[in-house]
Amino acid sequence: MKFQKKHPELSIDDSLDSLKHKKTFLNRFMYNRAKMINSFVNEEESQEQFLNQMLSYGSVALFIFLPFFTIFLKLFYIRRNYNYVDHLIFVFHTQTVFFMLLSIYFLLEIFGVKPQLWIFTILFLLYLFIAMRKFYNQGYFKTFIKFIFLNICYFIISSIGISIVLLISFALF
Repeated sequence: MKFQKKHPELSIDDSLDSLKHKKTFLNRFMYNRAKMINSFVNEEESQEQFLNQMLSYGSVALFIFLPFFTIFLKLFYIRRNYNYVDHLIFVFHTQTVFFMLLSIYFLLEIFGVKPQLWIFTILFLLYLFIAMRKFYNQGYFKTFIKFIFLNICYFIISSIGISIVLLISFALF
């Protein structure tokens, strides 16, 4: 990164020769990523492009990871007489509500209102708890315990998903 910052005009091959590295695919890729990081640090437009690409991949990844989260629902409600598709429909339904709340948040922001994100987060979590209680017909205590554990599972799955999306976005940017 330091070498690329000092000599931005050099080609990849000349730079690798100067650094005494072989011209392998991995070395070219790594040098290209160093070039990208340097442009990312210096140019605001590059940062915005990266963020847009990451959001684009993120929306696709969300729909890929939802079926994995549905497996956890299936496991948590294994004694209930619901099949996998019932759980999947429930997950898609709650994600739709999440996106509706997120859309309202951004619309308010566009119109100059400064909404608090934590309010929308609380609204979604409250909705999710009520939806789980109504859909699965269990008591408040059991629903609350499963709600907590499912949110922990979702947090873990989403952290893995965000990491994968970040790596893919970084590699393809």
